[in-house]
Parts: sequence; structure tokens; C-alpha cells
Amino acid sequence: MSFWEQVKSPGLLRLLGVRVLSQLSDGSFQAALAFSILFNPDRHTDPLAIAGGFAVLLLPYSVLGPFAGAMLDHWDRRRVLVWVNVLRALAIVLVAITMSSDVPDTAVLLAALMVTGCSRFVSSGLSAGLPHVAKPSVIIEMNAVFTTLGAGMLAAGAAVSTVLRMIFGADNGGSGATLLAGSVFALASGALASTFAARRLGPERPDGAGRSALYSVGHGLSHGARAVARHPSVGIVLSAIGVHRIVFGMNTLMLLLVVRSFDIGGPLGKDVQAMSVIGGVVAVGALLAAISTPWAVHRFGRRRTVVTLLCVGALAEILLWPLTASTVLVAALLLGLVGQTVKLCGDVAMQCDIPDSYRGQVFAVQDAVFNSAFVSAIFVAALMIPADGFSVPLIVAGSVLYLAGAVFVWQSDPVAVEGPSRHAVDREERILDLH
Repeated sequence: MSFWEQVKSPGLLRLLGVRVLSQLSDGSFQAALAFSILFNPDRHTDPLAIAGGFAVLLLPYSVLGPFAGAMLDHWDRRRVLVWVNVLRALAIVLVAITMSSDVPDTAVLLAALMVTGCSRFVSSGLSAGLPHVAKPSVIIEMNAVFTTLGAGMLAAGAAVSTVLRMIFGADNGGSGATLLAGSVFALASGALASTFAARRLGPERPDGAGRSALYSVGHGLSHGARAVARHPSVGIVLSAIGVHRIVFGMNTLMLLLVVRSFDIGGPLGKDVQAMSVIGGVVAVGALLAAISTPWAVHRFGRRRTVVTLLCVGALAEILLWPLTASTVLVAALLLGLVGQTVKLCGDVAMQCDIPDSYRGQVFAVQDAVFNSAFVSAIFVAALMIPADGFSVPLIVAGSVLYLAGAVFVWQSDPVAVEGPSRHAVDREERILDLH
């Protein structure tokens, strides 16, 4: 089957629609929440408060994610996508109510925790289900399309919240109204997911078949960790994504504080305008990654592609040093390219090298580990960053981390990085079925 025939596949297009609506929900909710807390005249936050907010949103799911991921490999992924989206919509309504009630930020973030957990769960389910509607020969192209459109929808969702914020206002009441858009997109995503046939998105051979869901949940972390350990191609590429997430965490805190303190100049400016422009340029970098990554991986392999992009990331960090509009925008473009390329390589490794029976758990494990790395990086940065956000040591540390990650991947076994053959993965699945 040709690439274009794959694109026309009804199952593939439908799953893409679920992804687009889900990312619209994420983008609108995340932007509305950030506007509500960081740029709300009724609320004021310092670096440690911002770090604490990210910790409340991400760390609890990081602990529970590997166990929750077991549900993606035990239950019908279609049903999980439907009901988790419904739960996400209800949770967004709860966040909107708490925001409008003028309660402290901690209460708002605790309500938002459920939304974040549901969003990450849906994302893992979509990634685990993609190989059921796309052939291995075009999986990297499909990932590029899915993740790039997803990034675009995140930006579109943020734009929706920006417009709604202008309509309803920036105070607590307006912020609550703006947040509600995310619930509409979440319900639409769940409705579209419900149109798939049972087990269409897997798992074909559920992990823990014949046992209770409680058994699968209890073994979710160990099964996911063992699957990664048995497949070096996954562990090595995931380490590169981990490096990017650490640097991304430090950059996130720094730029959030910088745009509140400085007018960087046109076309950035400051506050919401600056973050919106930077986010848009990062999305453009992700779009370029969708075009370049399939070509680079097919021509040079995962190893050389990942190493090259990590070196580009080191250069991009240095470009933040002058803190001018032009250098910040170029850095944002390159960092969007780096993050999306490395993420695509990691997704392909997990989808092609991990048996379907464990795939959901592995996606949940990587999500949990990288959220923890992201939050830890923000906390470390918050302890050393000045009030205005600009820190040369932080920029240098980010560049050094990218270079260290490149050296690690380059020194790894080239055969291990490229992953096992499809025949080897199929054989492992048959062995799992026998046991």
C-alpha cells in the first residue's frame, strides 16, 4: 500500500481527527490557564510559585501514569479514549468554576491536575493506537503528520483562548469563561473516538488477559520498565528526549519571567503577546521537523539524526544569550525543530520496536519520566534564576546538556539505536501470546 493510500485510510483520518480535537482542547485549556495565573491582574506569581504550579499539574500523574498506562494495554483503547475525554471535559468545567470563585491558585491547580492527567492519558492512547491504522513502512511519516498537526492545533487552541480572553476579560470571571472552550473540544474528541469499532485501536492481545484490571494496573510500572530495558533502541532515544525536556523546562521558566520583565522589541513585545509569538515560532520549527525528520531518518538513520539535532539544540541555547527579538525567534525556531525531531524518533522507536501488548505502558512510562524531568528542571532553575528571569549560567547549562546528550547517543551501539527488525518484534509478540 502506497503512502497516499495510507493517508486516505478512513481509520487513519478518523484517528487524526481525534488527535486534532484533543490537541485543540489541550491548547485552549493550557493557554487559558497560563493567562489566568501568570498574566491575571488579580493574581501574582514568583519563580518558585510557577515551579510549584507545574509540580502540582505534572508530578502526580508522573507517579500514577505508568500504572494508568496499563489500562491502555488491558482495556479497549477506543473505550478509554471516549470516557477519559468525557472526564477531561467535566474536569475543565470544575477548573473554570474554581477560577471564577476567586479561590487561591493552589485550589485552581489542584482542579487542573485532573485535566492534565486526562490529557496525558489520551495522548498515550493515541500514540499506542496509531500502529493499528498505519503500516510500519510509513509510521514515521504518519507520526510527523500527527504530531505536527497536533502542535498546530495546540497553537490554534491557544489562539482561541486569546480571542476569548479579549472578549470576556482578564479577571477571574473572564478567565473562568475562557477555560470552558477546552471542554467543548474534549467532548468532540471523545465523540469521534466512539465511532471506532471495538478493539480497532488495540490491544489485540491484552496484557494480563484473563486477569483483572487491578492486576494489570499493579504491574504497569514493572512491565513498562522491563519492555524499555529489553529494547535499547527505545531507551537510548528516550534519553535524548529526556535531555530536551530538561532544557525545555529551564527555558520555559526563564522566558516566562523574561517576557514579564522586558519588552524585547518588535515583533515580540512583552507578556501575552511575546509568549504567543514565541509559541508560534516554536510551532513553525515543529512543522519543519515534520518535513525533515522522515527524510533524515530514512537517509541517515535515527542515531545520526538525533545526534545532529542535539548539537543544533546546543547552538540554539547560545542564541538566547543576546536576548534580542531576532536571536530569541531563531532560537525558538531551532528548539521547536529539535524537540519535534527527537520526539518523532522516540515515538517511532516505541511504536515499531515495542510489542503492542506493552506499548501503552511504555508510552505512559516515558510521559511520567519526562514530566518529572521537566518539573525538576524548573525547580532547579527557580532556585538560581534572578527575578527578571535572564540567566547566562542557565543558558550555558542548557547548551552543555544538549552536547552531553549528543555524545551519549553517538557513543551508543549504532545497531541498538536503530532498533530491531519488524520480524523480531512480531516474533516477540508471538512469544507473549504463548505465555
